[in-house]
This record gives sequence, C-alpha cells and structure tokens, in this order.
Amino acid sequence: MPDLPAEPAGEDLPALVAALRAANARLREVIEAKDAQLAADGAALEAAEARFTELSGRVAELERRLGEDSGTSSRPPSSDSPYKKKPRDRSLRERGGRSRGKQPGAQSSTLRQVADPDEVVVCFPAACGRCGADLAGARVTCAQKLQEFEIVPPPPPRVTEYQVQARACGRCGAVSAGPAPARITGRAQYGPGAHAQAANLASAQHIPVARAAQLMGDMTGLRVSAGWMAGVRHKAAGKLEPFVDHVRGLLRQAGVIYADETPARTAGHLEYVHVACTGYLTAMHTGGRSAADIDAGGVLDGYTGVIVRDGYAGYSHLTDALHAWCGARNLRDLRDLYTFDPGGQLWARSMADLLIHANAAATAARAAGQPRLTGEQMAQISAWYRGAVAKKASPITRENAARPPWTGYAWHGGSATTRT
Repeated sequence: MPDLPAEPAGEDLPALVAALRAANARLREVIEAKDAQLAADGAALEAAEARFTELSGRVAELERRLGEDSGTSSRPPSSDSPYKKKPRDRSLRERGGRSRGKQPGAQSSTLRQVADPDEVVVCFPAACGRCGADLAGARVTCAQKLQEFEIVPPPPPRVTEYQVQARACGRCGAVSAGPAPARITGRAQYGPGAHAQAANLASAQHIPVARAAQLMGDMTGLRVSAGWMAGVRHKAAGKLEPFVDHVRGLLRQAGVIYADETPARTAGHLEYVHVACTGYLTAMHTGGRSAADIDAGGVLDGYTGVIVRDGYAGYSHLTDALHAWCGARNLRDLRDLYTFDPGGQLWARSMADLLIHANAAATAARAAGQPRLTGEQMAQISAWYRGAVAKKASPITRENAARPPWTGYAWHGGSATTRT
C-alpha cells in the first residue's frame, strides 16, 4: 500500500490533490498487477484441473485394461495370470435352476457287467460263521456277482512275413516273382492299424509326438520313434485333404459360419489357428492375421452368407458377407462395462439380459420348428431394447433410440448382424 501524504494547510490543496492522484495511480497499478496474477493463477488451476481429469480418465482406462482377461476380452486363456484369482461367477446371466452333475437326457457311460467274463473266481466261506463247521461241499443257497474290469499288458506285436518267391517255369525256364501286397514296400514296416493308432494319438488327441510315441509303446507294445510319429501325422494330413476340401465346399454353402482365430505354436514360432465352422462342420488352417492369411482357408473369401465373429478388423475385407458380432463377445463387453461402473452402466446389464432372453427365445423357436419369433415376442424385445437404451448414460440420438434392435440387423443365435 503506497504511503499517503500528510494533511496540508488550506493553501496546499492543489498539491494535496496532485499527491492523491499519484497515490491513486499507484494503487491502480498494484490492483491491476494483482488481477493479472489472479488471472494467471486461475488459468493454471484450470489447466491443472483439466490435466487431473485427463490423467484420471487414463488411470481408469488402464485399470480397466489391467482387469481384462480371456473372459472379458479377445485374449487367449494362456495370457491369463496364474496368480490372479478369478471371480467365482463373472457372468451377467442369472443362475439357472439345473442341479449339478449329469443332466437328464445326457449321454451316459455307466460301467455294466458282462455275461461272459474272462475269468471267474469263486469266493466261498470255509467254515460256518455260527458253529464253525466245515462248509466244503455244502449246498450253495445264493451267489452275488461282482465284476472288476482291469487293464492287461499289451500283447507282443503280431508280425506277418510275406515271402515273395521267385519260381522258374518248367516249360520255358522263365523266372517269375510273386506279387506282395501293394502297401508292403519295405523290408520291415508298421501296418495300417499301427498308423491309425499313431494318427489318433498325435492328431485326434493332440498329444506331442514324443509323448505319443511313448504312449503308443505302452499301449500297444510297438516301440516307435518320435520322427516316425511325426511322419504319420503328415501322412494323415495328406490323406485327409480331399475330405477337407469337401468340408470347405459344404461350409461355403452354409447360411451362417462362425469364424475365429487363436494364437498357437507351430513350426517353432507363433502362428494363428484360423477356424471356420458350423455346428456340424469345422475347417482349420494356420497362418498370420492378415487378410491373405484369413482367405488362405478357402472358405471365407467370396462367401455371401453370415459370418459370426469378434470385432477383429482383419475380417473387414469380406464385404460380400453379412457380419454378425458374436453374442458371447457382446456379453463380455457389456459385463466389462457393468462391472467397471455398476451404478452408471445399468443399461449394459439390461442389454445383456435382453441378448440372453432373445437367444433363448430364438433357440426355443428353432427347437419347435418355427421359422421366426412371434409378433408378441418381437414387440417385447423391441420394448426391452428401447428401455435399455433409455438407461444409457451417454446421449442417444432420437433416430437410434426409436430404431428396433432388428432394423438393419439380423439375429443368429443371439448375435446381431449388420452389413460392413
């Protein structure tokens, strides 16, 4: 605060006015400086608040990503941490009324007795349990049959020798050799049964070749090498190629195909196993994740039906098909949103319940032989959809809110489809 001049006499009034004006000017300068400082501090505070809001959003997003696993994203189960305990029930579905264990109507594999056992052992009492009398030769009043099924050591391999004889003609003297079976090409080789069992272990059961070779020796008595086992797998793949081509052709005729890819080790490095399948047909091949690798399977390129898939952009070049987002993936995303903010994302729970309900209704209609849902069911789904949209926290356009869920979409097993 500038110092004010002392009160002067009457004749010094002009000087006093001048001094007051000078002090007022100095006060104005101080006030303007303070105002500028306050404005700068306010701008810095706003910038700090904006930075805090930005960083808070980034932290929340990183926490959400850190909480992702194979159940809430497209990551494979192998990427899940073995030290992180998963929640006991992470599904948005309500618990069903089914009891645990085998369900009514499911296939049974109960072990049952046979009529002609390989060995019968009679277990008889040696003496009377009351008086101690000898019971040898006593009358048998009843018998209970108890059977035990046990593994026996594998028999030695059955070796068949083909003696290819050469005989001289007694009339002209020419020497002729006998024909061996066409499959016999070496001095010692394994038969077709051995090849079939090896292909079953290494391919159908997905057992590594070294362990499959050891297991085959334990099971059959044939001590084969891991290299031979790998060769059998290659032979089996070659023999199955005509069948696989036929499967590809049938898949291209199917109305709906599910497509996916998952990482796997092959040929010593990381590749992706691509699958295209229906409920009855499956075609797989390995490769990268590019459009060319996806098309290499010979199914999806030029396919004009419905492709049910996840959100991977590598399928976007398949413009001839109708693309359906997998209902299970949608449920994962909705569950992730609801779990992250249960109070603010109630719409996600409602939309997930709608997907589950619509899928159950469509499944029941197909089982009953109905070509489509009833008008009442469609109206219920539409009303449910609008209710879920109304609960969404972010703004919804009037056009989208008024659109029923099947407008521009198609429902296939709980999946919403749209043209890309």
